[in-house]
Amino acid sequence: MKNTTELLTDAEFPMTSDELLDRYGDEEIDLSNETLREVLERTGSETYENREDAEFAIYSGVSDRAIGRKGYSDRDPTPLGSPYGPDQYSF
Repeated sequence: MKNTTELLTDAEFPMTSDELLDRYGDEEIDLSNETLREVLERTGSETYENREDAEFAIYSGVSDRAIGRKGYSDRDPTPLGSPYGPDQYSF
């Protein structure tokens, strides 16, 4: 998403989500192969006070195509009943 957040370097804030979409909505986000419009439409209408607020909204709105393995965590054990965990065996 480096390319997407670099677009915001010269943007003047505060800026509404509608203003952001008018300027950059057709830009493609490299992580998820979506446009910025598709991503920000998931987050609803907002006013971004600064670049960081806009970047967080973008990170929050990307689809699961932007993540690695679904359900993977190297920090926590797999929750019971998760479809991503190992098969359960009974002895």
